[in-house]
Amino acid sequence: MTSSREWSHRRLLLSLALGAWGWYLGAHPGTWSFLDNVNLPIHETGHIVFSPFGEWMTVAGGTLFQLLVPLAFVAHFVRAGDRHAATVPLWWFGQNLFNIARYVSDARAQELPLVGGGEHDWTWMLYELDVLHRDLEIGRAVHAAGIVVVLGSVVLGVLLARRPVPAETTLSS
Repeated sequence: MTSSREWSHRRLLLSLALGAWGWYLGAHPGTWSFLDNVNLPIHETGHIVFSPFGEWMTVAGGTLFQLLVPLAFVAHFVRAGDRHAATVPLWWFGQNLFNIARYVSDARAQELPLVGGGEHDWTWMLYELDVLHRDLEIGRAVHAAGIVVVLGSVVLGVLLARRPVPAETTLSS
């Protein structure tokens, strides 16, 4: 039995819409979207989740968790055999990189409002690594990584928007 492939128009449309949204977010760093209302609590939860592992992991845990949660969804969909569905949280991972890039780039300026005040995560981490003076350069690199991931997820989404269709079979008696 052979199969052919046909387009899933809904999946194709979803991938193209994520491409347009990703392009907009990538071209307008710092733009707040409704998805950031999901990302922010995940980030803050990461500080708590990683707090048993010391000060460094407590501070880095916000960013780390913000990246691990979408990757957990990618892994789930891959294991479930829906590779197209996995491209959506992969896109979300890239979108998070845009937010993280903005946060990294703000390490010296500290213009972003922080939830509950406190110390700026990336100011602390870059200072500890003795690279605070490179915050803008590191932020640009993280932003570029976000572009690569978002673009890659969209291209994969378009390619995977074709689903197999079983060919008609005839039973011989």
